[in-house]
Amino acid sequence: MQCGVPFVLLRGCVRHCRSCSSHACGWRAQWRRSYSFLKDDVKSLRAVVDPDISKIRNIGIMAHIDAGKTTTTERMLYYSGYTRALGDVDDGDTVTDYMAQERERGITIQSAAVTFDWKEHRVNLIDTPGHVDFTLEVERALRVLDGAVAVFDASAGVEAQTLTVWRQADKHKIPRMCFLNKMDKPGASLSYSVESIKRKLKANPVLLQIPIGSGKGFIGLVDLITKQRMTWEGKSWAEDGRVFTSRALELTDDPELLEEVSQARGALIEQVADLDDEFAELLLGEYSDNFDTVPAEKLREAVRRVTLARKGVPVLCGSSLKNKGVQPLLDAITAYLPAPHERNHDLVSWYKEDLCALAFKVVHDKQRGPLVFLRIYSGTLKPQSAVYNINRNGVERMSRLLLPFADHHVEIPSLSAGNIALTVGLKQTVTGDTIVSSKASAAAAARRAQRLAEEKKVSGRSGRESSSLVLAGVEVPEPVFFCSIEPPTMSKQADLDRALNCLQREDPSLKVRTDPDSGQTILCGMGELHIEILHDRIRREYNIETHLGPLQVAYRETILQSVTTTDTLDRTLGDKRHMVTVELTVSPSEKSASVTYDEEVGALLSAEIREAVDNGVHSSYLQGPVLGYPVQDVSTVIHSVGIEPGTSLAMVSAGVSRCMLKALQQAGGQVLEPVMSLEVTVEEEYLSQVLGDLAQRRGSVRDVQSRHDNKVLLATVPLAEMMGYSTVLRTLTSGNATFSLELASYEPMNPQAQNTLLNKMAGLS
Repeated sequence: MQCGVPFVLLRGCVRHCRSCSSHACGWRAQWRRSYSFLKDDVKSLRAVVDPDISKIRNIGIMAHIDAGKTTTTERMLYYSGYTRALGDVDDGDTVTDYMAQERERGITIQSAAVTFDWKEHRVNLIDTPGHVDFTLEVERALRVLDGAVAVFDASAGVEAQTLTVWRQADKHKIPRMCFLNKMDKPGASLSYSVESIKRKLKANPVLLQIPIGSGKGFIGLVDLITKQRMTWEGKSWAEDGRVFTSRALELTDDPELLEEVSQARGALIEQVADLDDEFAELLLGEYSDNFDTVPAEKLREAVRRVTLARKGVPVLCGSSLKNKGVQPLLDAITAYLPAPHERNHDLVSWYKEDLCALAFKVVHDKQRGPLVFLRIYSGTLKPQSAVYNINRNGVERMSRLLLPFADHHVEIPSLSAGNIALTVGLKQTVTGDTIVSSKASAAAAARRAQRLAEEKKVSGRSGRESSSLVLAGVEVPEPVFFCSIEPPTMSKQADLDRALNCLQREDPSLKVRTDPDSGQTILCGMGELHIEILHDRIRREYNIETHLGPLQVAYRETILQSVTTTDTLDRTLGDKRHMVTVELTVSPSEKSASVTYDEEVGALLSAEIREAVDNGVHSSYLQGPVLGYPVQDVSTVIHSVGIEPGTSLAMVSAGVSRCMLKALQQAGGQVLEPVMSLEVTVEEEYLSQVLGDLAQRRGSVRDVQSRHDNKVLLATVPLAEMMGYSTVLRTLTSGNATFSLELASYEPMNPQAQNTLLNKMAGLS
């Protein structure tokens, strides 16, 4: 090609021919016409609009694995003008999946934040993982977001992990909307997906669009609010979906489509009227003769009120991979999801214009050190400023302020309330810490909170506890898998410890402890994939070739009966005699590992002694009487504590701990094992083999449902029996099945299984 025309080598990679500078041949114009993804006007992050807080949207994309979250995010960035080419998960060139492990496996592992603008709105978007092992990533993202988009595979409807992320969003009271993706798949069904949202999520879907065509014939959609018909009908492989046809429905359109739109819009108006009183009054007043004449703007405002009140969830449809329906989804995000000031945060009123922010994620950068993600709830964040960490009770200096765009960041001079920022220089801050401008501003906020609480008390309204000035942190789930990890040589042990400290700070669901007997470092994680990814990151990012021991299950223990016992600890250290006598009762309980006192005892003991007693009880809960696993579902009642003068608090704790161990051994130990909820989607011809295999794994089948041509098997199975299940399932079904696991509960092991485990741990089997 003899010109200075760019030509494509790989996706998004452009080279110029240097052999001539002539552009007269007309090839350039033809090339541009054929390949519309070659854009010169890619926006810079510095150009992101900085609007009023009412124009900011903090949203998350959440879904079951492989529903199309990352692909949807990629299209949003492309259509908003922030990427040059459409990234593809299969090609490993998406913006938000930037880790090597993510690109190799085609899954999202870490939540990634990106900032872009759409029609004068600033959108701070977090793409979250769909795999159950990385549930914490979803949890901490939802903690700081104002709204969420739940993406569904339209051929599968609600899947296992969809339920989990939906419950997490319910917990944080987040308004959300649904996007039925993959409408171009042969088995895609709008009615099935909407019905599964109603039935499984117990939600109230508000259908705002209906598709035009189905399966491979899916070409567009009709907006039921505006009655606009939108179609994407490009034939070229390079068609990027940016250009689409939008026009009002006409009488000459397909009669079946017109009838379907008429019925669906009528149902939408009735549904919104049932959910929103203001809209119902408007209909019965001005538009009682013909509900269909209600203006689109009034209907849109009513849908927004319904969404913000979490009475209903708007449902949209499209196909992200085929570049259809993403622009209307972006319009809906700005139209229906809340701005930061529309979410009720008590602390905002306490801090007023002073800075208040929550650290929700930490990432380690080799050059910059720890990068801390902050959600700013009030005030303004500026670089080169000192901030006060309430949780750590310390002042830190923030050196730089960045705007996140996956793994690329742009330095900015300041950022206002409602936004998500990335900071450099906060060395001590961890996930869940509250950051304010100074200790004085925290004290001022405390006074305001106290004043507001007193006003509410006088007016007879119950207010929130004002004693805590910290934002609620992130709940970290307990790990269910553990294994030993060893460096290649002892000289690398210090490097490994540093790497594990960094990874723990990034990922609070990773726990690291030292085995008291063997001195080995123990890695505790959420699943096989979680530990495998951590092992791979230590190798790649920290250049340490570690060895992992066999994966083991994190069991728990409990007791079978109530026991009351007394024990005396009598020790002489030097010239001091320490003596403590304890009487207590341990009982099986639904309250996990609690401590209470008899009334007379509680009144007699000082705060320091009570703390020492509590420490003794809780330390004994860490190692059970059977196999040394943590104890749960046990309550302890302290009847008496006799202490000789001069006895140290450490000896009080030791005496209580010894008495507890004696009581737990007398009460009869029971091992509890983690039981998982299993969902297997399999073709009917392989169902019997899968059921037979589950029976051998001590599985209990709860239900077998139909999903189009497939069967969905719901079961509970002990985690210990699920090691390497993905390989076995692939073999049994010739690769025609998928499954997902989620921790359901801890259940008592049957005597035979417990004896087998005891023999195995003792090295007898």
